[in-house]
Amino acid sequence: MFQKVLIANRGEIARRIIRTCRRLGIATVAVYSEADASLPFVREADEAVWLGPPPAAKSYMNMEKILEIAEQTKSCAIHPGYGFLSENAEFARRCQERGIVFIGPRPEVIQAMGSKIEARRRMREAGVPVVPGWDEDIPTVEEAQRIAEELGYPVMLKASAGGGGIGMQLVQTPEELEKVFASVRQRAQTYFGSGEVFLEKWIRQPRHIEVQLARDEHGRGIHLFERECSIQRRHQKVVEETPSPFLNDEQRSSLYAAALRGMEAIGYTNLGTMEFIFDGDRNFYFLEMNTRLQVEHPVTEETTGLDLVELQLRIAAGQPMGLDQNDLRPTGHAIECRIYAEDPETFYPSPGTITHLELPEGARYEMAVETGNTVTPFYDPMIGKVITRGASRQEAIERMIRVLSNMKLEGLKTNVPLLLDILRDRDFQAGMYDANFLQNIKNRAGI
Repeated sequence: MFQKVLIANRGEIARRIIRTCRRLGIATVAVYSEADASLPFVREADEAVWLGPPPAAKSYMNMEKILEIAEQTKSCAIHPGYGFLSENAEFARRCQERGIVFIGPRPEVIQAMGSKIEARRRMREAGVPVVPGWDEDIPTVEEAQRIAEELGYPVMLKASAGGGGIGMQLVQTPEELEKVFASVRQRAQTYFGSGEVFLEKWIRQPRHIEVQLARDEHGRGIHLFERECSIQRRHQKVVEETPSPFLNDEQRSSLYAAALRGMEAIGYTNLGTMEFIFDGDRNFYFLEMNTRLQVEHPVTEETTGLDLVELQLRIAAGQPMGLDQNDLRPTGHAIECRIYAEDPETFYPSPGTITHLELPEGARYEMAVETGNTVTPFYDPMIGKVITRGASRQEAIERMIRVLSNMKLEGLKTNVPLLLDILRDRDFQAGMYDANFLQNIKNRAGI
């Protein structure tokens, strides 16, 4: 096992990784930007090294600086968390060249899965169903209009290298496609360094369900069941749960088999998540593969009893997983709510200083901040996550409502009122929701 791990991330995920490393007797090195100097993760690591000024490009995305710090602190591995450099094949490659273990899959796999066009091709070859669409870069609006006519409107115009909902545009007509085509390509180039775009058929009544996967260097691969992630705003997840209230046993078996088939076909190692979209007729299609730990991993931990960060570390160190699919039995139901510093109606970020934070008993908390910390405009406005577990889905929901209702989080606007609206909604409580859910409840409220 590693003696020392550098964590190339910040906030709640840095704290989460530090916690597991401490339990395993692994020393940790935090890196931090000027804006994050007072956050808890800096204090909690065994060592903390200043990385740079607040902008991510000059701090958490500065590959060379992070690698230099790893070498200076004699860190033998780097855990990238999620976001920032976690799915950057070039960074994984540079780690490899410097003799530092990148805690994640191999660079060539990250690169293949980082291109949605290439990922679609690879999954199709493996016999995994993909959304009807076009598996090549579309260079001109005229070509895009021709393909869209063949697929049938509405369609989704997507950045091949995109993620987090950036570079995605729902298009209803040829005229609308002409308007947005150049801007989506430009956005893709700006955010991801590639202007490649492609088209997929728009899925009506979509359910977003993902499968957690793990495979070690000894060829053993398993799934760790599914997570339902259909409650989203701006194509970004807000509430996640496991198991999905949507699937029956037959659909679960088919979904797991497809995910395992795809993982084996690409020779994937370490933890990864295969994301699927279900249509109104319960057909499912491959959406993308996240080659990293997911924000929502705690709900899987709560129902399986596993520590997924420990699993990542053991696989990266070359150890066998020591897990057999038949030994895994999830129990109960778990729900995660993401707490954002944002206006609950407009979803605009709402940075500011937390004047009072009080967390009631009855939940698991993964928080980036404490009382007195400032949520800055430089990074994602997520303050943290709340996770509840129950013997039943209803029990998990009731616990979450109780916890969020009694939480004290003062000094800035948060999305807690929106989360309570979601949890109390009759359709959510019945498990009858899809990825349009938030827009539907806003429509009902006249917002």
